[in-house]
Amino acid sequence: MAGHIPEEKVDEIRKSVDIADIVGQYVQLKRQGRNYFGLCPFHGENTPSFSVSSDKQIFHCFGCGKGGNVYTFLMEIEGYSFLQSVSRVAETTGHSLPEQFTEEPVQQTDPEAQSILDAHEWMTKFYHHLLRNSKEGKEALQYLLNRGFSEDTIHKYQLGFSPTSKTFVATFLEKKGFHPQTMVKAGLLNASEDGEYFDRFRGRIMFPLRNHLGKTVAFAGRSMGEQEPKYLNSPETDLFQKGRLLFNFDQARSSIRKTKSMVLFEGYADVLAADQAGIHNGVATMGTSISDTQANLIKRYSDRVIICYDGDEAGTAAAAKAAKLLKKTGCQTNIARLPKGLDPDDYIKKFGGDRFEREIIEASDPYTSFIINYLRRDYNLQLEGDRIAYIEEVLQEIAQLDRAIEREHYLNALAEEFQISTDTLKKEVEKHQTQASASSSQPGGYRQQRTAPVRQNTTQHKLLPAFHNAERKLIANMLKNPVIADKVQEELGGAFNISEHQVIVTHLYAYYEDGHEPDVSQFIERLEDQSLKDLVIQLTMSSGTNEEISDQEISDYLHRIRFESTDRSDIKSLQAEQKKAEQHNDPIKAAEIAMEILRRKQELKNTH
Repeated sequence: MAGHIPEEKVDEIRKSVDIADIVGQYVQLKRQGRNYFGLCPFHGENTPSFSVSSDKQIFHCFGCGKGGNVYTFLMEIEGYSFLQSVSRVAETTGHSLPEQFTEEPVQQTDPEAQSILDAHEWMTKFYHHLLRNSKEGKEALQYLLNRGFSEDTIHKYQLGFSPTSKTFVATFLEKKGFHPQTMVKAGLLNASEDGEYFDRFRGRIMFPLRNHLGKTVAFAGRSMGEQEPKYLNSPETDLFQKGRLLFNFDQARSSIRKTKSMVLFEGYADVLAADQAGIHNGVATMGTSISDTQANLIKRYSDRVIICYDGDEAGTAAAAKAAKLLKKTGCQTNIARLPKGLDPDDYIKKFGGDRFEREIIEASDPYTSFIINYLRRDYNLQLEGDRIAYIEEVLQEIAQLDRAIEREHYLNALAEEFQISTDTLKKEVEKHQTQASASSSQPGGYRQQRTAPVRQNTTQHKLLPAFHNAERKLIANMLKNPVIADKVQEELGGAFNISEHQVIVTHLYAYYEDGHEPDVSQFIERLEDQSLKDLVIQLTMSSGTNEEISDQEISDYLHRIRFESTDRSDIKSLQAEQKKAEQHNDPIKAAEIAMEILRRKQELKNTH
């Protein structure tokens, strides 16, 4: 499993890091007892069922069943190979690997996808070089400097310039060995009807758009003059889907982890200006409205998000739409208020970064406060009908608040403004809450959807036959105690009834015979099949495995497993006799044996 890296080195590197630290870079974890819990990054959920154990150095999702050690996690979430996962952890912990293991190429099943990635990497460097060193690029560079972007920011984000020549970029890519038709598919080139290939982004300042691994997968080209559109993005490809990525997420992730918060901007320039002003946890959507995927990504990595869109009508409307979507994920959502006509970039240039952080970001409105004010624009509050409709809509928002003190605060403000009794408003809120509760408890409702995966998983375990549960309990204890494993090996060997269990214990016996101490994180590296790894992790994380098991319990489990094995063996023998009787044209004997088989099967069923 460790490739050519010595197993001792693989184990040394794995033991030198806390899995919770690595997983915590991708999942917002909260400690509960001995373990950490968070939202699973491998399937959509609203109730945390993803568990990380620092003691055992493993993770497990009780919802989707995925589990493993720190290497498995990185392979799953980043698409790394095993060697790449080891290298990543080694880099984190300061371990050095022999040179032949540090330059493993990214494994791509699709050569075309790899070609597109390589081309984007070349173009990132090429556009940046042209910005800094070409005659045409100097004008673009001066434009960026005049807009307040520093040399450091231009370098950090690898901003570039695409020349005005139609064929310059096409010629460059062809010389590098990239097929023009593939580059059209990648969105780097366009093709004319007569078969001529030319640069898609001519005469624009180039913003590399990176995925969450920091790899350039697309570009946004910004015009410097009257050229339309103002921003021209790469078309969507298998590698670039606007609704699945957040601009600057790869560079902002460490700051997001520290602050447990994220600032969501509309534009790339806003992110750069904020970063330059000391706000390093800023991200932006890719020129479109925020998607469900992006909202869930934000919730997974941060407790709080501040939406900071432009101060015009369109920006406020977009902020309201984004806020409602983020609120649904359960993320604490604030909305920053900018003066009309200013975007974040403009504000920072005019008033400075300190004032922007103090008066815009830190002074942002809580979601409910913002939405109450936003709703006013749809009503003429001088008209009685509009007033009642507005109050009704506000009450629906207040009814969704979890904290009683918040509900009380907004109800008092509403009662004072419209001269209505607080008790009357409270009754209306209670009515909305009752209706919402009834709706969520219906089949297909939110609450049922939210908890279904975990409940289904738990029920499945409860319905297992007695012998199956006995095998699971025994293996769970064998994984943490070699003395128990020795006893089971001596008395039962590999004679488990479930084939997966037979494979696991066979590997476990060999693991202990090699002199290893109990270490699930290390043991699972011996298992090739991911489903077996998941099963071992599931058994290890099951409740009750931290308690000592008595000799009597071990004996009971062994008896139950042997009893099942014997009964199944007897039934197989009877079935062979029945077949022989039928072949000898002895229907009476065959019928007697069939009755005995039915009786034995019924006994088995009753004991389960």
